[in-house]
Amino acid sequence: MATINEPKLISGNANMPLAQSIARRMSLHRGMSVGLVDARVERFNDGEIFVEVFENVRGEDMFIIQPTSNPANDNLMELLIMTDALRRSSASRITAVVPYFGYARQDRRTKARTPISAKLVANMMVEAGIERVLTLDLHAAQIQGFFDIPVDNLYASPIFALDIMQQFKGCLSDMMVVSPDVGGVARARELAKRINAPLSIVDKRREKAGEVAEMTIIGDVSGKKCIIVDDMCDTAGTLCKAAEVLLENGASEVHAYITHGVMSGPAVERVTNSVMKSLVITDSIAPSDAVRNCANIRILPTAPMFAQAILNIWNGTSVSSLFETETLSPIYEGLYNRG
Repeated sequence: MATINEPKLISGNANMPLAQSIARRMSLHRGMSVGLVDARVERFNDGEIFVEVFENVRGEDMFIIQPTSNPANDNLMELLIMTDALRRSSASRITAVVPYFGYARQDRRTKARTPISAKLVANMMVEAGIERVLTLDLHAAQIQGFFDIPVDNLYASPIFALDIMQQFKGCLSDMMVVSPDVGGVARARELAKRINAPLSIVDKRREKAGEVAEMTIIGDVSGKKCIIVDDMCDTAGTLCKAAEVLLENGASEVHAYITHGVMSGPAVERVTNSVMKSLVITDSIAPSDAVRNCANIRILPTAPMFAQAILNIWNGTSVSSLFETETLSPIYEGLYNRG
């Protein structure tokens, strides 16, 4: 096996600020400069994607940082074409760092004659030459099984727990974690355990896709500071409606912690006008100017966690250690001073 000296990072256009932040964090960990491999990823006039890598990557351990967020198809094709370019340049191993895995909501057939697009995307990634995937809060855990290569699925809940313990210091006994639907109970329970809070559930019924007809709160939220936790916020309609229902049922205030801020359509306007005191998202998807400028949206950085995960993969050490709040606490030291 070829001797690999340093991990090499390369990024597409989907979330360049996150890729640069990961490189900076890795520089701190390594005590030496870690930069992004010099490359160009651009489009011809007809929309075709072209990639050219300007550095020698032969025998290198390559990490492509590219969430497949909106525009999902363009960002996915960038990832696949970058992979092909690196494979044909004799890279030793190619790991796809996909902070947000697009098409994850199409993880099963919900009715006749529909695709399982998440499986198709997995097949395309493997066929292109990706040998390992590092991602964050997959919409459905079973997507890991769509790949015949190693998949490391990181969790945002340890970062959320650190933030909650800092933001709500002194009133943690008043907290209540809320799952916005029955399907998200496991995710909400995980966060509730970390901050030692009770759990409540919003049971919602839909008349048709995208429209919630009725919401019922399971559990007593009277006088509680409620934290809605979910993996993604798209148009924010369900989230804002859930916040209203929680207040109607006696909650003192409502906050939301969402991993992936898709924030499409009227989402920012809805959150701005919502009864929620705050919406906390990560930077797994590059935030728009509207999201950045929204007074009640905060963005938590994922670069420290991804940088450490990349180094652990490169070193051949445990990635699952990053599932624990205690492990991430020193990594986020300075950002969250728990003293």
